[in-house]
Amino acid sequence: MSNPPQPFAPGAYKFTVKSTEEAVNLIREKLGPNARVLSVRAVEATGLKKYFSAPRLEVIAQVDTPVSDEAPPAAPAASPSVLANPDEDGRRGADAAGGAGWMRSATPAVNFTGLTGLLRRSGITEAALGRLQAGANWSELNTLPLHRALAETSRLLRSHVETRPVRAPLSRAAFLGAPGVGRTTALCKWLALEVFRRARAGHVVSFEFDRPNPLGPLPVFSEALGVPLAHFPCETQAAVPGGFVYFDLPGLSPRRPSENRPLADFLDREQIVERVLVLNAAYDRAALRDAYAAGRDLGATHLVFTHLDEVPQWGKLWDYLFDEEVTPLFLATGPSLTGDCEEDVPGAIVRRTLPEDES
Repeated sequence: MSNPPQPFAPGAYKFTVKSTEEAVNLIREKLGPNARVLSVRAVEATGLKKYFSAPRLEVIAQVDTPVSDEAPPAAPAASPSVLANPDEDGRRGADAAGGAGWMRSATPAVNFTGLTGLLRRSGITEAALGRLQAGANWSELNTLPLHRALAETSRLLRSHVETRPVRAPLSRAAFLGAPGVGRTTALCKWLALEVFRRARAGHVVSFEFDRPNPLGPLPVFSEALGVPLAHFPCETQAAVPGGFVYFDLPGLSPRRPSENRPLADFLDREQIVERVLVLNAAYDRAALRDAYAAGRDLGATHLVFTHLDEVPQWGKLWDYLFDEEVTPLFLATGPSLTGDCEEDVPGAIVRRTLPEDES
């Protein structure tokens, strides 16, 4: 449970919560509309416990006294179409600065009524909506009662993802991603699943090029799991029959493909064909597109999204699930190294966007 706000300074309060969403709700409920956040910092547990429990957030907020009862001059009114059509992640105009291809979304005024309007409000992008509207049964869906139409749309979205060829379980894979996306944390989560849920054995290889590769909690966590951690050069093949080998590599560069050449050379030289791309789902669409394109250039075969606990709408993720060459591996829904992990990716996104079953 979160701690209630405690007096910290004149007009200021300090409290700890599990997530930013909880902080926002607590501020609104306890401190009112005049409160503003002064600082936020992560507070981790101490000792070995910090590797098995999520850190909490310490928030300091201040309640401002209204300066005057006199209303400020009214700002020019925005057109209803602009107010009704925010980007799914709250950042307008990302596409206006550039970007193209199968993931680009339209930004003009659009219809927000009926089934189409509800899908847009759920966060589904124009690219995903266009795929649905191109289907032969779209006209039929629009004749159904709205609750049934939404349920059928959910099933249709899942079917687009689940018809992809089934890959064999990971066994010898590199984890790739830009710095700061939670790549090493994602690897730790996957190791926990392999050891605790699937009772598999194996080892991890860490590699550095001309740039540092901070290991974070990986050394201590690997030791706690009983998974050997080696530094390249070392054996890169499985040490036990049926075992796994996972590679923790330096961060890739989303905007400078030439800097990723050493990564590509290493992957090809060591014949590592399984390549897990880790993306921060809290990034805006332009940053996500750049990172995804860089990962695809490196031959990404699997996909992991992190920081889902910071994303209010998950509808934008459908665009990435339609790429049949990349298999969604799991969603990281929190910072814990041994949990907060959702392997049913399309099912989880359906549950956060649309009803899957009618009652």
